[in-house]
Amino acid sequence: MKQFCALLLVLLSFGISYVQANDTRLKQAYENHQSNVQVRGSGTVYRVLPDDNKGSRHQKFILRLDSGQTLLVAHNIDLAPRVQDLGKGDRVEFYGEYEWNKKGGVMHWTHKDPRDHHAHGWLKHNGKVYE
Repeated sequence: MKQFCALLLVLLSFGISYVQANDTRLKQAYENHQSNVQVRGSGTVYRVLPDDNKGSRHQKFILRLDSGQTLLVAHNIDLAPRVQDLGKGDRVEFYGEYEWNKKGGVMHWTHKDPRDHHAHGWLKHNGKVYE
């Protein structure tokens, strides 16, 4: 553990971020039907879906977490830039709010809140942060 912490400090000093998927927390939220859970993690793009253009526009895609759980990401593209060149198999890091559903859940609030009433979220893909 001591060596891991030292390596993490070296990576951070070079501006390299390390995100370990919080699969345990997401699994608990799913199993307990919890919503409004602020969480950070990462997953692999399983499927890119068409945008949802009803009301606020959202870029949508499904991540598969390392645990095998799937997670729909609904990224508001009226408030944040679209994730560019997103494809199946890509790794995406996220920070946002988890909402339960029977298919694995939805990650939203992956952007800054213009009213500052909610924690600011983000997505990270190919080294670029979208918030």
